[in-house]
Amino acid sequence: MLAVEGLACRRGGRLVFEAVSFALEAGDALVLSGANGTGKTSLLRLLAGFARPAQGSVTWLGREITLEPAEHAQRVHFLGFADGVEGLLSVRENLAYQAALLGGGADTLDTALATFDLVEFAARPARELSSGQRRRVALARLLAVPRPLWLLDEPGVALDRANRARLEAAIERQREEGGLVVVATHGDVRVRDPLVLELGEPNPC
Repeated sequence: MLAVEGLACRRGGRLVFEAVSFALEAGDALVLSGANGTGKTSLLRLLAGFARPAQGSVTWLGREITLEPAEHAQRVHFLGFADGVEGLLSVRENLAYQAALLGGGADTLDTALATFDLVEFAARPARELSSGQRRRVALARLLAVPRPLWLLDEPGVALDRANRARLEAAIERQREEGGLVVVATHGDVRVRDPLVLELGEPNPC
């Protein structure tokens, strides 16, 4: 489904990584590991189509994603460090707005809220939430609008053990349904039988 061939990334005039290649089939999970600065976030952004590689290609079902950026955007959930939660809106309003923005409906909101134990906070303004609760709102968007490719950058940040377990279960369901998951993590989120890509030491500036 997703294939990367000879990928290289430059950022700020320096080479972050090069010669990265892998292929993922339905139900696969790829864990990106490596020290800070080795390009985990940069690789996720290339897979999302947010940036173009210095060399190489990213293809979905054999077609380069740069040839169909709008279509690729509809396949991807990207979860970065920013939670993207609007403080003046309630938890449910945040989720409903994001679902509508991403092309989804209201029928999945209750399931998304329940999965990440947010039902009791649904009417609460997001500005009153803890960092962990805000992170769970961001994660609930993954379920509010089903998409085949999840790109997750340190998704376990600010989560306690119980909510990391909920995230791990959601990742497993995504795979069981034929989706793909690429996750950058320092080991706080466990993934069953993943492929692992170890990115090298950061290049000197």
